[in-house]
Parts: sequence; C-alpha cells; structure tokens
Amino acid sequence: MNQRFEFKHIHTMLLSLIALLLLPACGKLSNAVEENQGGALADNAASQVYVGPGEYDEFYAFMSGGFSGQIGVHGLPSGRLLKIIPVFSVDGEKGYGFNEETKPMLNTSQGFVPWDDAHHPELSQTDGETDGRWIFINGNNTPRIARIDLSTFETAEIIEIPNSGGNHSSPFATENTEYVVAGTRFGVPYPQQDVAISSYEENFKGTLSFISVGEEGEMDVAFQVLLPAFDYDLAHSGKGKSHGWTFFTTYNTEQKTTMLEVAASQNDKDFIAAINWKKAEEYIAQGKFREMPARYAHNVYDEHTHMATSTMKDKVRVLIPSECPGLVYFLPTPKSPHGVDVDPTGEYIVGNGKLSANLTVHSFTKMIDAIERGSFEKEIAGIPVLKFEEVVGGVVEDAGLGPLHTEFDGQGNAYTSFFITSEVVKWKVGSWEVLDKASTFYSIGHLMIPGGDSKKPEGKYLVALNKITKDRYLPTGPELCHSAQLYDISGDKMKLLLDFPTMGEPHYAQGISAAKVLPRVKKFYPIEENKHPYRTLGEKDSRVERSGKDVHIYMTSIRSHFAPDNIEGVKVGDKVYIHLTNLEQDWDVPHGLAVMGANNAELLVMGGQTETLLWEPKEEGVYPFYCTDFCSALHQEMQGYIRVSPRNSDIKLSWRLGEDEEAI
Repeated sequence: MNQRFEFKHIHTMLLSLIALLLLPACGKLSNAVEENQGGALADNAASQVYVGPGEYDEFYAFMSGGFSGQIGVHGLPSGRLLKIIPVFSVDGEKGYGFNEETKPMLNTSQGFVPWDDAHHPELSQTDGETDGRWIFINGNNTPRIARIDLSTFETAEIIEIPNSGGNHSSPFATENTEYVVAGTRFGVPYPQQDVAISSYEENFKGTLSFISVGEEGEMDVAFQVLLPAFDYDLAHSGKGKSHGWTFFTTYNTEQKTTMLEVAASQNDKDFIAAINWKKAEEYIAQGKFREMPARYAHNVYDEHTHMATSTMKDKVRVLIPSECPGLVYFLPTPKSPHGVDVDPTGEYIVGNGKLSANLTVHSFTKMIDAIERGSFEKEIAGIPVLKFEEVVGGVVEDAGLGPLHTEFDGQGNAYTSFFITSEVVKWKVGSWEVLDKASTFYSIGHLMIPGGDSKKPEGKYLVALNKITKDRYLPTGPELCHSAQLYDISGDKMKLLLDFPTMGEPHYAQGISAAKVLPRVKKFYPIEENKHPYRTLGEKDSRVERSGKDVHIYMTSIRSHFAPDNIEGVKVGDKVYIHLTNLEQDWDVPHGLAVMGANNAELLVMGGQTETLLWEPKEEGVYPFYCTDFCSALHQEMQGYIRVSPRNSDIKLSWRLGEDEEAI
C-alpha cells in the first residue's frame, strides 16, 4: 500500500465518520424543515396568507394590547401589523398623553392615570352586524371604556366607570349599539369607603353598568344595576329573539377574599346573570331608580378643535333588583364560567365553565318559559335563580379541558377555545356533537372569527390568541413576544396557516371586512375646518407672543421647513407652548417636532391638525428642534433654533424664517 493510497483511504474513512456523526443533527434539522414545510408549504398554506406587494388584506383585525393599554391593528390573512392605536397609556411615538391636546384623555377621578390594562375590543353593530363605525375597548385596572373612531383610527372618547373595580366584563355591545356594558370584576364597598375587608358580604357590592351610545358615538352612564359582590367576568348581549337582554358570567359566588384559586371554586355552579335592559329602561322612565353619588371622568376629543376636554360627573342612576321585578335572573352554570357567548340566532347562550369538562348551553326560549312559569329554585338578594334543568338547551360533552370562549362561523358551527388542552374545538350548534379539533401553540385564551359574535359572522378565518409562546419565534431574552395563530375554517377541518406576533397580552380581538371600514377612512384634516384656539392657518400668521412667563409659539410646518425656524427672547423659567399646525393637505404627510432637552415626547401632527408641546427650559443656551417624521428628500433640513437667555435678560422676543430676512 503506497502512502498516497493510504492517505486517500484514511480521508474517506474520516469523511464517513463525520457524516455519521452529523447524521442525527442533520436529521433533526431536516425534520424541522420538513415539519415547517408540512405546516406552511406542503399544503399551500403559504399562498393562503400571502398578500402581494401593493395589495390590501381582506380583513382588519383589532387585537387588544393587554398590559400595553393600546390596540394593535393587523391585516388578515397576512398578520401584518398596520398600526398601534394609543388608548389608555401614554405613547411617545405619537405624543399621546404628552401633548396638551390629549392629556385630558387620561384624566380620571384618581387624577392623571397614564397606563391601563386593555382587554376586550368590541366593534359597533347595526342590526346585529359589525358596521365599521367605532371600536370600543375596556380599561381593566382603572375602570374605563374607550371609543375609537374608525375614520381616524384615534381614540375619540373615554368614560370612567364608577362604583367598579376591575372592569373586565366589558365593553360588549347590544344589537344596535344602544349600549356598551361594563361589569365589575371585584366587589367593592358601596359606596366606596373605609371598611374591614372581612365585612365583604355586608358592605361590598357588584355593579353592572350600561353605557349609552348616541348617534355620533357619544357615551354616558345610563344606569347601573346593583348586585351581590360576585366577580363578574365576561358578557355578551342577546340578538334576534334575545335582543333586549345582556348576559354576564360570574365566579366567586362564594364571596371570598383570599386564596380564591381554592376558595372561589367550591360551588358546583356559579351563575350567568341575565339582565333585561329593556325592562330597565321602563323602570328608568318610571323614575324607579335611586340617584347615587359617584365621581367619574368623561373625556372627549373634538375632531375640529383637535383638543380633548375632561368633565367630572358626580351622580349615577342605580336600579335595585329587589325593587325592580323582572330585571335580573340568575342562570346556574358550571363551574366558574369565563366566556358567555350568544349564537347568531340569539337562541343559545354558551357558558364556558373553565373548571368544567362540559360546555353548558342555555336556551333563551326555555329561559323565558321558566320565567313565565316561575320555575325558580331560590332567590339571592331578591334575584330569582332559575332551575338549572329548566333552562339548559344542550351540553357539549368531553370536548376538552378548560373551555374559555366561543365564537361562530355563520354555518351553524361553534368554535371553543380550551386553555388546558391547548386546542380549538369545533362543534355543531343544536346537535352538540364535536366535529373537529385543532391544536394551538400554546395555551389559547380567547379566539376570534371576523363577526363571530354578531348575527352575520364572516366565517373564513379563526385567530387563536395564545398565552404562551415558548419556541415559536426567535428568543428575545426572558420575555418572549405574544402570539396569534391563523386558521382556515372554510372547510370541514380547521387548518393552521400562520403564526404572527402580537403586542402585549392578546386578550381578545375583533375582525371586520376591510370593505366595511375603507369608505370612511379620513386621509387628512381639512385645514379650513381647523378650530383649534391656537391654530396657524398660514405662514404669514406664524408668530411668537408673550404673556408673563408664558410664551406661545404659533408655528407651521410644510415640506420642508418650520415657520418660524429661528426664535430668540425666550428666558429660563418660561413656559413655552409650541403650537404646531401641519399645513399639508395630502395623505400620509405627518410632520413631527422634537426639542432638545424637553421633558416631554415628540409631537406627531397629521395634515391640517394642530398640536402643542409644552417646554420649560431650565438652562440658557441655543436649542435645536427638528422634524422627526421623514417627510421629503429635504427632511433633514427641516430644523430650527430657539435661543434661551437668562431670566433677567433684556433680549426682546423675535422670530424669523429665511436667512436673508430681517428680524421682525
């Protein structure tokens, strides 16, 4: 054997050995690729979610931002993130809660609250169908409901909910958006006062609130219903034959205050509270309410003045069930029910008992019959408790573990999320048979079908809102992104199409055909309709005025300069209000404004809009400012200076635009 042959032989053996060593790893990689291709490519799933360059998605999806306090707007089926709408939390990107115009939006009876936990977006409806006018969402921590105008995708109104703690069962709409509702998660002292927690059953109450919605969307607390201090979890209103009723789930009917994971799970059945709100309207009209003291904020953004105002209210109308027969009934429901969902016909009310292996479905027809027969097993605080067997319409048995929430596809099918077994279960309404199951990754909470809680679901896609992400995306340290998954439900079997990350914890979502929203979308604010008290409608009107220590800069922006862009005569200790009016009358040309050292955020001003940045310079010097939103090829040149002089300086206020112009 010569040396060359020996070397070749050894080389071949080494390569073979390396290949054998690599085989398991390559196999794992190949399996992973094959698995992914099987999910996304082998059955053409990728083409089902692909939206070509320049094309629009078919649906909007509004995802709760959870503890970010905002709403995320995604397109479906692509999952692309389109916008974050600031609602309950300050937002530096858009200056929301930082500029003078939007600070009042976050006012409450507790003062300025710059954060909340946003849970359940809810689209407005007309005749039980989503209509694309507004979307509402609840603040869970400091009880509030917000209304977002879908012509601007901006928060238009926020109302605080009095006599409440943890506004969780909110803000689900009635069939024509006569009301959005709110139910307290925590029993609270009523009225709020300093009492021993051990006096819970005596001094604590639960309130369910009905917030009226006017023709222009304006909200008001129409009335509250005073109930036992159970925990009120979720809600949905009736439709069709059950229009006029709203249903709220309860847990902790044991009325405990500690170790609720055990103490609040003792009763085999809790309740769904059925509220006859048309009967409530009769009692209100008859004056059979109590006017109770309450302090809560009502904040409204005016689209013409571009300013928000905050009004503090001091009383609310309250209905007491023992004084208003026929107003409230309790439907026994196993066990610690979470979601309560009404099918498109309005006949079936699904109680998702999260500690029950079965899904209980109540019949509205049977409920009315039982009420008319007086088929009650007992009363609680003057509220009749209907006999369980008299109101049950059907049971979906052994579908999974941990049912949370149900939506519908408009084809007679229902889809329920099961948290513990981490799956979506499709079942038939009426026969109660399980038709299909699809795994989720991982631990699904709520789910969403566009229009899936309305009379006319658009049952093409289902979105699973998962609580745990684990290995679905590239890791980002201890905190991982949250996740949604898109399923095709157009066939007999559900098919997983796509994972996409979401912002905050995705508690709930709503979807709507883009065709219902697009005709109303505003492209800019007409400058001639600008009624802001500090507006500047042309460069010739730009100026600087002093009133004591208050300096008002009336500034404009247009591609690619500010007017004025050189300002002198500001002094240390002044309060400088920069009122920036964006003169652009074109779509998608906002201008930003940032001032070096300002203890604030930027402004981001849409075309035709005016916003105000408050700056209190603390040291003398010359401070640059600039546009933060890339607006043209000369965006970088869109800048200026403000000179700040000592407090005792005699430098006069002056301003200018253009190097060759003399100081005014």
